[in-house]
Amino acid sequence: MAAIKVGISACLLGDLVRYDGGHKKSAFCADELSRHVEFIKLCPEVGIGLPVPRPTIRLEQHGEEVRAVIPKTGADVTTALREFADRAQPHLRQLSGYVLCAKSPSCGMERVKLYNPETGYSRKEGEGIFVRRLRELHPALPIEEDGRLNDAHLRENFVLRVFVYAAWQHVIAKLDKAALVNFHTDLKLLLLAHDQALYRTLGRFVADCQIITDDIANAYIEQVMTALSKPASRANHTNVLQHIQGYFKSQLSADQKQELSDLILAYRHGEQPLLAPLTLIRHYLREYPNDYLARQRYIDPYPNDLKLRYAL
Repeated sequence: MAAIKVGISACLLGDLVRYDGGHKKSAFCADELSRHVEFIKLCPEVGIGLPVPRPTIRLEQHGEEVRAVIPKTGADVTTALREFADRAQPHLRQLSGYVLCAKSPSCGMERVKLYNPETGYSRKEGEGIFVRRLRELHPALPIEEDGRLNDAHLRENFVLRVFVYAAWQHVIAKLDKAALVNFHTDLKLLLLAHDQALYRTLGRFVADCQIITDDIANAYIEQVMTALSKPASRANHTNVLQHIQGYFKSQLSADQKQELSDLILAYRHGEQPLLAPLTLIRHYLREYPNDYLARQRYIDPYPNDLKLRYAL
């Protein structure tokens, strides 16, 4: 596969492009994730011609509309920010994910201050203008904010979705029923861990597909990303681990079965990380190969050196 490309707010890689001339360098993105993805840096505010440093922008509620306004000058840059996303389409179409700068009126994913000029009060309910257009253009694209990446579960979940989406982009150009079935088969245990209801729905969806149109492909991947966007619970992980254990029932000794069962339950009770039972499962998979399990993205969803399952 070609290098996985991930969009990122330029300030998160240390570029001095923020309104105050500073940056918000993300250590995880710059020092760890960068080993496995090619970052595409964008700064919408610089992209529409604003200087560094520059007057602040704020989101304002005007009737039913949210506008991006520079209070110092009164200039409205809403349309310019949306059009920047449109102009960036050649880059955006290549991306398998996007990391955004939190609280930004252009890039903030959630809880951006939204000012009401009539009352003079603000509430943290806004969404950045650029990211809103990004969602419209690419509804299945995995996105996350830099601050939320400090949470181990959200960080793991985002990277997981990036690698799944990248795999989807690899097959989409030659997608037919067989390719869709193969891709979905690889995801089965992952989907089961994240959303059991959508796991069943997507199984029926794939089984019923005959001709794969663009609309069907888009509907499928959007549902997959919806299912995976919710971090898997400890109970659901336990269910999947016990399901995997069943594939070794005829190969393992009684003591080996008990050891794996005890390790899975220790994970369930919070006494062991997810990596512990998975490591033993990988060992048994090498000793007793199983074609179905070997292809499951659940077991190895991303590079192990990111150490994302150590804290789960």
